[in-house]
Amino acid sequence: MTEKAVSTFIYVTYIRTTPAKLWMALTDVEFMKRYWFGTYCESEWKRGASWRMVQPGGQVSDVGEILEAEPEKRLVIKWRNEFRPELKVEGESLCTMDIEPIQGAVKLTVTHTINREKSKFIEAVSGGWPRILSNLKSLIESGEIVLATKP
Repeated sequence: MTEKAVSTFIYVTYIRTTPAKLWMALTDVEFMKRYWFGTYCESEWKRGASWRMVQPGGQVSDVGEILEAEPEKRLVIKWRNEFRPELKVEGESLCTMDIEPIQGAVKLTVTHTINREKSKFIEAVSGGWPRILSNLKSLIESGEIVLATKP
């Protein structure tokens, strides 16, 4: 039996906040727009709910489904790019966000995987997630973002 090749991106950050505030930051449209360069994700944030990412001009760039939603602990999204043909052809990826309280802060681990070797999609998110999550951490801790525009 042959195992499928998997491309993976993992990002871990520690944020001086509570699990409740971090969950709100990850799921609230207006707060999300502030750290995600005007982009936001829409969903009911419960298992089985549809999910979509909307760009500042209103274009839907990514779609999927919430596979797990345990407020303040874990969010798992089945995620497919709709906007770049070379990424869309790769199919569905899995984005897991684990939230863990630790020493008066919160450890956020974002793991993004796809069952494809040398994935262009994972390469793309590998450039985006650090910018987005740096803005998220800064916004929660200081009230300001680090980067004002997408590269």
